[in-house]
Amino acid sequence: MNYDLIIIGGGPAGMTAGIYAGRLGLKTLLITKSFGGQIAKKAVSIENYPGFESISGIELVQKMEKHLRTQEIDIEIDEVRKVEKRNKDFLVSTKSKKEFQAKAVILASGADPRPLEVPGEKEFIGRGVSYCSVCDGPMFKDKVVAIIGGGNAGFETAIFLTKIAKKIYILEHGSSPKAFAANQETVKKTGKAEIITNSDLKEIKGDKFVNSIIYKDRKTKKEKTLKVEGVFVEVGYQPATSYVKRLVDFNERDEIKVEFETCQTKTPGLFAAGDLNVGAIKQIVTAAGEGAKAAISAYNYIQKKKS
Repeated sequence: MNYDLIIIGGGPAGMTAGIYAGRLGLKTLLITKSFGGQIAKKAVSIENYPGFESISGIELVQKMEKHLRTQEIDIEIDEVRKVEKRNKDFLVSTKSKKEFQAKAVILASGADPRPLEVPGEKEFIGRGVSYCSVCDGPMFKDKVVAIIGGGNAGFETAIFLTKIAKKIYILEHGSSPKAFAANQETVKKTGKAEIITNSDLKEIKGDKFVNSIIYKDRKTKKEKTLKVEGVFVEVGYQPATSYVKRLVDFNERDEIKVEFETCQTKTPGLFAAGDLNVGAIKQIVTAAGEGAKAAISAYNYIQKKKS
């Protein structure tokens, strides 16, 4: 089937792009594995998105999806496997072996959790190792857990888990946590979390399930053991871009390089928005803003092709 525009991804960037594309009258298809992206996995209150003094990630996703579905665009719940340039248009292939053609494409597939790459991590996925506190948190009621990563994601996970776990260790590789002061203060007030800085995780151990972790104190160079029953990995994300590598340029972190004003990649008609783009600031509001820019830029590109 032929479209003016195909949007890949159902997070804040993709949904915003879909809303704008629908309002601009583009014949649009949005393909996503699920709606929400990373914010769908966060149950903590979001207090910095305009229009909502406080709202959970799940609630915000539901409101965005409801708004998106008011637009006259097609939606496919599927996974994109490949994007190719065919003459002047793009061919998008999915996991379910469907193919769609479009004049322009917006990449908004976000990012996947970055693994730790330590012994025991892969072996204990689903048996104590988790990348999603909302998905798996309830299984750790009254248990001792460790969060690897002292950034905002780590502390937001801690805020959620303080309502479930008995005790929480937050391991930060650097000399101090990098999370916003407000997040640190919220965690501190619970009295349930202990922050361990200058820590380098070496191994996750267990029998049938996780029962301990080994980390190296970067100051003393000594290895220490913590008895924990769960490990939540929050060391960042890597862009989900394997399906489009030949059509874009990347930086050293595998983020897509785009023109700031238009979100245009090196390939004419191919735009990118959200967490897979180059940029240090990864916020819901910036992802939504890039989705809007990409949709308007795609509209202008398509109009020029038609003229």
